[in-house]
Amino acid sequence: MGLLLAGCEPVEPEPVVPVPDPEPEPEVEEVFETAAQAVDHMGAGWNLGNTLDSNSGDLDNMWIEAWTQRTPKDYETAWGQPQATRSLIHMFKEAGFGAIRVPVTWYPHMGKITLHGRTKWDPSTWTGTEVDAAWMARVKEVVDYVIDEGMYCILNVHHDTGASSTAWLVAGEKEFQAAQSRYESLWEQIANTFKDYGEKLLFESYNEMLDSYDSWCFASFATPARYDAAVAASAYNGINSYARLFVETVRGTGGNNAQRNLVVNTYGACSGDGTWNSHLKDPLNQLMLPEAPGHIAVQIHSYWEADKFASQKADIDKLFTNIDACLVKRLGVPVIIGEWGGGTGEDSNANVEFASYFSKKAKAAGVATFWWMGLSDGDDRSAPRWSMPRTKAVIIQAQSGE
Repeated sequence: MGLLLAGCEPVEPEPVVPVPDPEPEPEVEEVFETAAQAVDHMGAGWNLGNTLDSNSGDLDNMWIEAWTQRTPKDYETAWGQPQATRSLIHMFKEAGFGAIRVPVTWYPHMGKITLHGRTKWDPSTWTGTEVDAAWMARVKEVVDYVIDEGMYCILNVHHDTGASSTAWLVAGEKEFQAAQSRYESLWEQIANTFKDYGEKLLFESYNEMLDSYDSWCFASFATPARYDAAVAASAYNGINSYARLFVETVRGTGGNNAQRNLVVNTYGACSGDGTWNSHLKDPLNQLMLPEAPGHIAVQIHSYWEADKFASQKADIDKLFTNIDACLVKRLGVPVIIGEWGGGTGEDSNANVEFASYFSKKAKAAGVATFWWMGLSDGDDRSAPRWSMPRTKAVIIQAQSGE
């Protein structure tokens, strides 16, 4: 017991008032860059083609399904390319590329495909929609190669569209209704697998989707009259329906997908090149945005003949004029040329001259470009080394303004 001093009353200690724990700082949600910023930051791009997009492609000759164990490697190497490696992607990064498009074909890896007579497939017997776990894991592994290098990655739905008999995504109102639930399920699975990835990962809705006549250039071109207004209208309505469902499905999975930059393609990924038909620009003008501008971009494809470059310069210039008028200004969105090229090989200067000019035009127009495959191809990917070193060099030089 302590002592009391004379004349002093004991002093009661002041009560201790508990101090509340500080309020936790609210979590600040990462704000993704806009699609326009992403396109501006991508730099030179390249396609990892004929790899994860490889497939049998013929209802009467499903040869991969019939004659392999259907492992991810069986599909990835079916069209003559080696399996993708981290060192290959690193080579592109070291060279100055900023983006890789990873085309993926999904239908052989969804649900159950039942063959008849060993090689024939009737899609009406296709059951289930769940993506094979081993396939999804391999897709994720390849996407990680790109993301881990700090590069942009565009992941898509590829040869599920197109002119092959196995294509199940077809531009048309009835065709959309038939494919709607399977398409929605596919994108739910992809989006949920990658929902925590950052802004460097973009999703692309579908590749080159065609009408039921497999019309290129514009919808209904393959009809007997070379144009059918009803077929064309149904095709463009179908494209817009797929685009809308894609965006709604991805956004609905939440997480980073609520603001992820998404890419929708024109009908057939057509670019409106040429003046020989009044309907050539319809694929551009009939595309409707599935959501307000901000985190949405539009993609087209553009292929040329490099050995005819001198005579095609004016048409290339017109391409970028059309892009600006029909997409950038009309829709208020950035544009990606997801596939382009003028051929393979460098025996002459044709590809070098063409690639230099096209890249500079795209850079000046603010359009991101992804060369299709040939810069490193076949056995060169295993080394890895360049198959078209001079073409690669001028594409990179164009991005630096040289």
